Formats: sequence, structure tokens, C-alpha cells
Amino acid sequence: MVAEGSPTADVARRGALLLTGGLVTALGVPGTAPAQPQPLTPREEAARQVAETERAFARSMAERRHADFTRHLSEQAVFFNGKDVLRGKAAVAAGWKPLFEAPAAPFSWEPDQVEVLDDGQLALSTGPVRNAAGRPIARFNSIWRLEAPGVWRIVFDKGQSADP
Repeated sequence: MVAEGSPTADVARRGALLLTGGLVTALGVPGTAPAQPQPLTPREEAARQVAETERAFARSMAERRHADFTRHLSEQAVFFNGKDVLRGKAAVAAGWKPLFEAPAAPFSWEPDQVEVLDDGQLALSTGPVRNAAGRPIARFNSIWRLEAPGVWRIVFDKGQSADP
């Protein structure tokens, strides 16, 4: 038995407090357990996939990989270029090819909003377009279609003036 007030008793009491504190930390205080991440709904998962696909699409421009850019295009892609319209994957790929020829990308983009239809087949991604210096110059609007499980391809793309 350890005598109360002895150095051994103090060590034992501190050890018990540390052990109790460790258990409280490990087990959590009732009602404050760490929240478990909620699984994504099918629509949220689709939106996550589209955002990742849009970012990969943008990386193809940043990394100067025209073939990767082309892989993201639907066969029926329609891209607006001012008043001109590029129709079909081949026309869009050819129309954008000159933008890949310089060593540095002339612009970049990233989605800041993605919305998916409840049936999970079509999605809209939108976000800022920035010039080579990083200044916002426009906003893109892209419609993506689910063409195979987990495979989103762009079917419409149109830019607009930058938000004020």
C-alpha cells in the first residue's frame, strides 16, 4: 500500500490522471465524439467527379497536353468562340490546337461551382478564367454529360465576360 502524500502516491495519482485523460481523449467526451464523414449522395458524388474532371481538363491546358484536352471532349461537343461555333470533337480539337503551341498557357480556369441534374446525367461547371498573369478575364460555363460510369465529357462550352 502507498502512503498518502508520499512521492510514490503523487506519481501514482498523476499516472491515474494521465490515464484517465488519455481515455477521455481516446473515447471522447459523451456528446462530443468526432463526427463521422457522411457518405456523399449520388448527386454529390457526381458533382465531385465533374469538378475533378474539369480540373483535369484545365490541367491539360496548363501542362500543354492537347491529346489529354481532346480526350475530355464528347464527339458532339459544341464550343462557342465569340460568334463562331465549333461543332464536333474534331472541330473543337483543331480550333483549340493553336492555344497549345506556345510554351506557356495563355489562360487558365478552375470550377467554383458544379451542379448536377438529379438523374446524374448532365452537369454544369462554371468558374473564373484567368490570363497568364492570374487576373480574371472571363467566366466559363461548361455542360458535361455522363457517357459511361465515371466518365464525364464536355458537350457545351461558352465563356462570358468576367464577373464585375
